[in-house]
Amino acid sequence: MQKGNIGVTTENIFPVIKKFLYSDHEIFIREIVSNAVDATQKLKTLAGKGDFKGEMGELKVTVSIDKEAGTITVSDRGIGMSAEEIDKYINQIAFSGANDFLDKYKEDANAIIGHFGLGFYSAFMVSKRVDIITKSYQDVPAMKWSCDGSPEFTLEETDRADRGTDIVMYIDDDCKEFLEKDKLEGLLKKYCHFLPVPVVFGKKQEWKDGEMRDTEEDNQVNDPTPIWTRKPSDLTDEDYKTFYRSLYPMADEPLFWIHLNVDFPFHLTGVLYFPKIKQNIDLQRNKIQLYCNQVFVTDQVEGIVPDFLTLLHGVIDSPDIPLNVSRSYLQSDSNVKKIAGYITKKVSDRLASIFKNDREDFEKKWDDIKIFIDYGMLTDEDFYEKAKAYALVKDTEGKYFTMDEYTESIKEKQTNKDDQLIYLYANDVEAQYSYIDAAKAKGYSVMVMDGQLDTPLISMLERKLEKSSFARIDSDTIDRLIQKEETKRELLEAEKADKLSVIFQSMVPRTDKTEYHVEAQALGEEALPVMITQSEYMRRMKDMARIQPGMSFYGEMPDMFTIVLNTDSTLIRDILSDSEEKTTEALKPIEAELKGLHARQSVLRKEQEGKKADEISQAEKDELKQCGDDITAQQQKKNDVLAEYARGNERVSQLIDLALLQNGMLKGEALTRFVRRSVSLM
Repeated sequence: MQKGNIGVTTENIFPVIKKFLYSDHEIFIREIVSNAVDATQKLKTLAGKGDFKGEMGELKVTVSIDKEAGTITVSDRGIGMSAEEIDKYINQIAFSGANDFLDKYKEDANAIIGHFGLGFYSAFMVSKRVDIITKSYQDVPAMKWSCDGSPEFTLEETDRADRGTDIVMYIDDDCKEFLEKDKLEGLLKKYCHFLPVPVVFGKKQEWKDGEMRDTEEDNQVNDPTPIWTRKPSDLTDEDYKTFYRSLYPMADEPLFWIHLNVDFPFHLTGVLYFPKIKQNIDLQRNKIQLYCNQVFVTDQVEGIVPDFLTLLHGVIDSPDIPLNVSRSYLQSDSNVKKIAGYITKKVSDRLASIFKNDREDFEKKWDDIKIFIDYGMLTDEDFYEKAKAYALVKDTEGKYFTMDEYTESIKEKQTNKDDQLIYLYANDVEAQYSYIDAAKAKGYSVMVMDGQLDTPLISMLERKLEKSSFARIDSDTIDRLIQKEETKRELLEAEKADKLSVIFQSMVPRTDKTEYHVEAQALGEEALPVMITQSEYMRRMKDMARIQPGMSFYGEMPDMFTIVLNTDSTLIRDILSDSEEKTTEALKPIEAELKGLHARQSVLRKEQEGKKADEISQAEKDELKQCGDDITAQQQKKNDVLAEYARGNERVSQLIDLALLQNGMLKGEALTRFVRRSVSLM
């Protein structure tokens, strides 16, 4: 029997492994099974070259649990190892500079394992002792190597009938969960699902005599020939869909897919699927699985592929992606950057191809892929330049256009007097129907922009499109959204317009975080008597605050709406006429007093005009201030008279509530009052 110390420059590697790699200790099964697969693949290579002429037999990797002994065993029938090879590959560990490295990567198990060829030693993350029982394919004695977690090992000859290797792991007391069948099978399916050699874990089971019983058939947990390793010409659509269902059993059927296959300047295979993207982007991320020679690496692909590509589903496999390094290393690796660029191009080319060859099908899928393409255009300038040729917009009639097509269709009618092209859009066709209807009456087109990313997308398009701006259809009256040459309309006298505004303002509901401003405009006899609009700028800032950090200030501001009174409406003019009739007597003395006060204020200001502050006496200042206070008091009296009138005229509240109802803003007690008032007015 040979005894010795493992060749490692740190005093003891095992506490290092257990301390720094504990959080990721489940990857031990990936490392040990992958080594067994490598040994099997090497035997196939030797046989192919004629260097191994023996009987190959059934080549598989077997994983087994012995709960009584507390062991997990991984067995293969690969090339095995001689005593010299054990000494070279197991005992001599190149681990120089270990302490500096551990300080740098102590949070990342993958950075340590593999970076220094320590795949086998990952077994010690979960084991108090590991045995290797191995027999080389060459004519040399079988050997048993054993280590109990100290730098000391034993190596002796042993009996083993067949070539290959058994790794026997005696599981630590604090890692006993790995001895549970379901737990270990789940890890095998996660990390070894597509390894290129059959991986067997126990027997398949069937229901018999009132219980689940083992059958004679091996329980193979992996698919050694997944579709990305096969030629696209050999695959059917159903093959791709079946593979997708195996990866994402609860997902809807994919829209379409891309089969990746490149050999230069790097090696890359895989299949990427376009899923039906739901509204919540975050729930769709991290569905791409990254493999290295069919060995699972990660499904956390942010920074490895462009951000918008994380919405895709599927598999990427490349031997040029390092298997066991830190995420920060992956993100800065030149091959990874080239791969990300290649995938972006392939995705764009595939979308362009579908658009060009089957536009009808592309339009049918647009609503499902829109959020993906919008995300790409927002976050990747190169993708934007490609995607703008096939990215679509939809109008309220349900017709689809590219942006260039849409611009061409509206530029004649929707260019305002300042030569600015106005893109009108709605984000809720049903709720904004009357605004859309008013736009259509003018011959204008309205886009539907109801996606999760449409607010930032609109801002981006405004930056990129010359002499253009976007306006939501309910952000102002249609004549002010697209201002043409001044139209001659009979305008209401300012005093009468102010009176109307005060009457309606007095009956506007008062709610937390919502403010209403009332103004009178001549909108035409065909327009509604009362409309509600919301500033495009403020609403857009609040929308951005919901999705963009650092803009919470806007999110805290109240919602501000404008109630627009159409002074061309017969109803509004009737209310004005009625109010003048019923408030004239009460307002006469107030208005006379106001007239006198304004005249006095004007005289006082003229007397102080041109004087320096220290040249004006305190008495003069006090008199001017008092005059202002008196005007405010009289104005309040006037407003009180008009408010009293408004309370007695149910049509005022009815018109306001109708406008609120039209915009989905009338709820609760206010809605009940409206219904009761409507009944009483019938």
